[in-house]
Amino acid sequence: MTSDTTILFLRRVATASALTLLSACASLAPDERVEARTPAQWVAPLPHQGSVAALSEWWEAQRDPVLVELIRAAQEVSPTVSSARARVESQRAQQAAAEAKLLPSLNAQTSLRRGIALPGSALATRTDAGLQASWELDWLGANRQALRAAGGRVEGSAAQWHEARVSVAAEVAQLYYSLRSCRRQAELLREDAESRAQTARLVELSARAGWSASAEAATAQASAAQSRSRLTQQLARCDIDIKGLVALTGVEEPALRARLPADSGAEPPTAPFAIASLPAQLVSQRPDVYAAEREVVWAAAQVGSAQAARLPRLSLDGSITAVRLANGGGTQDYTLWTLGPLALDLPIFDAGQRRAAVDSARAAYRDAVVAYQGRVRQAVREVEEALVNLRAGDERLNDTQLAAQGYARALAATSARHAQGMASLLELEDARRSAVAARTEVESLVLAQRLNWISLYRAAGGGFTPGQPDPPATEAHPPAGSPR
Repeated sequence: MTSDTTILFLRRVATASALTLLSACASLAPDERVEARTPAQWVAPLPHQGSVAALSEWWEAQRDPVLVELIRAAQEVSPTVSSARARVESQRAQQAAAEAKLLPSLNAQTSLRRGIALPGSALATRTDAGLQASWELDWLGANRQALRAAGGRVEGSAAQWHEARVSVAAEVAQLYYSLRSCRRQAELLREDAESRAQTARLVELSARAGWSASAEAATAQASAAQSRSRLTQQLARCDIDIKGLVALTGVEEPALRARLPADSGAEPPTAPFAIASLPAQLVSQRPDVYAAEREVVWAAAQVGSAQAARLPRLSLDGSITAVRLANGGGTQDYTLWTLGPLALDLPIFDAGQRRAAVDSARAAYRDAVVAYQGRVRQAVREVEEALVNLRAGDERLNDTQLAAQGYARALAATSARHAQGMASLLELEDARRSAVAARTEVESLVLAQRLNWISLYRAAGGGFTPGQPDPPATEAHPPAGSPR
């Protein structure tokens, strides 16, 4: 084989190798876009009554400034929100480190030496000052894959921060409305206890006068005692809810009790909001779904990075140094510089370590894909369940309110008959028991509907929009849904 033939052969081998490497680079990472099936439309009916408010302004639409203040306080002291914010800051730092690998590094060096460099030479002082540069040429995209992975983690952690804020806001609202409902139910029981105590007093006077049997007086006293017991139990539940709010918000209990508004007895309805008619559109606004999608991006980039580790790596070094040599004969200044080496690191044998890393990354990618698809299905389920509960709650509340009105009229009629001696105490107690139970059920269903709306608020993403700003590192954060 002649020298020209040899050179031509080597050129062809080099060209083929370069094309092979480039094709390998193009297929390092699997597809970042994963299909997750969603139904074409919702099966459960969408809410449509009342005015429509945007989720990002939903808490303000409740027209309860105390609730907004408590949500803000809870988000400022929540360990969950703090941990989510710390993860965002950590991922930002890792992203910055990954981005820095795409650029050359530059180090300054200086040294001072004194001595005899050569036999017979004079004592001399040498001063060196220079710059050392190194750069890994990302010709196959290994570092770009690492940067892509870091970016996916930053976006996902930012979405998880928004989800944490939404979760804390919903938890505070649930406990706050539970407390408000508890206090109203306590007022119902207080009225009932006072009514039963009055009845017991009158029956006792009647029994002493001989107009009523002693058994009837004993029954009235037992009924009054039982009502006081239920009131005590209800008040204890209210105190427990207050202590739960203290733990969530970090507000001292006396200050919290002073802030709580006095209940007027009529709870205003929760402001409804619109739900996207297409499930795919709504699911894309869920922070947990978005975070799972970004995890797929991260896992795909990790596969690409592991694949790139099996390919050659190219690096370039260089330096420039200013030297001053001083001895008895004078001073000399000169400059030294080098460009190189241009080094090619070619993996040959590692006993399967790099291949194992690729297999591990691919397994993590498959897991991330399945987790993302499962998260989408779970999101659809949560929205459907919330819609079903809302519709059923509306129907139950209407029927229960009608029942409460009927039992109230029956109690009034029975009380009038009992006062005239035409109804027994047992009839009166039975009518009162039914009326109190109906009013209590109405209050419980009103609370349940509020909690259903909060569940739908969370299921709909709580006002999250993909691509919205990440949390600042040191700024106090407003509640989810409040103006920033």
